[in-house]
Amino acid sequence: MFVPVLLLVITILSPTQSEISMPSYSRSGYDITPLTQEQLQPLLEELSEETLRITQNAGTEQPFCGTLLDNKKDGFYACVVCGLPLFSSSSKFTSGTGWPSFFSPFAPEHVGTKTDKKFNMIRVEITCAKCDAHLGHVFEDGPKPTGKRYCLNSASLHFYEEGEEVPTQSKPIEMETAYFAGGCFWGVEHWFQKGVGVINVESGYMQGNTKNPTYGDICSGTTGHAETAKVMFDPKVISYETLVEAFFKMHNPTEMNRQGPDVGTQYRSGIWTTSQEQAKIANAVIQDLTGEKKYHIPIVTEIEPAKTFYLAEEKHQDYIETTGRTCHVANPWE
Repeated sequence: MFVPVLLLVITILSPTQSEISMPSYSRSGYDITPLTQEQLQPLLEELSEETLRITQNAGTEQPFCGTLLDNKKDGFYACVVCGLPLFSSSSKFTSGTGWPSFFSPFAPEHVGTKTDKKFNMIRVEITCAKCDAHLGHVFEDGPKPTGKRYCLNSASLHFYEEGEEVPTQSKPIEMETAYFAGGCFWGVEHWFQKGVGVINVESGYMQGNTKNPTYGDICSGTTGHAETAKVMFDPKVISYETLVEAFFKMHNPTEMNRQGPDVGTQYRSGIWTTSQEQAKIANAVIQDLTGEKKYHIPIVTEIEPAKTFYLAEEKHQDYIETTGRTCHVANPWE
């Protein structure tokens, strides 16, 4: 008699396959992609038992015993495990608690937080955003301007004095900058932020004649500036050509001095280049689009050497993210 046999095929992912993370960056230009266990293990093997106890098991060193408590030199404090810069000497203060104290981190994205309910109390634990090493706790009794006290274990930190040679893992990545004007900068900024390999995007004004313009100045139409997105990116992850191609998917490059409902010279289409290579790539993409007859009328995108970038007012930064509003600029990554 024939007995059917059900074959169950199980795919087992190796740790490196299952734990792979998309690149993640802080706005300061540091790689904060979480380490996999495979990446973390050799780093842990270099640490002392005491450092392992504190960083991996949320231990606490005795007060007034840490080697960095009274350090007053200029420099920065990095994670002892992975090297990510965590705190700067400029935010260090004497709290009298017995542990090194700071009122703000090196960059907000470099430090993570967790709720700690040990010892019958609720505290906020702070960890390294890249390797999850335990650092200490943060309290709401610090000095101005933040009112916070980041209380750390010296054993969780490695201090690099100003002028000292810094290892690669404690340096920002080598990034490049691109400038794109495609109508209202809210949407252009928002969608470029979503690109894998894009580190940071800022909204601002470029290519005009007025120094330090305001949004009101721009709207008068007399400054010559265009609303522009400044895109900082990791060229090892995303190419300039890919950014240019995404830019043309975001907006209509055949419209002169307008995009959608927005009309005026500040809404013109433009690519402001920082090198001859960028100009060459931008022109090549336009030639390809023209040859493919993507548009029925000519592309009017301006390509010019980048002039001074003037950062727009704070309310224009991350506008769509913070307000939840939508914009006519299209998602180029779909």
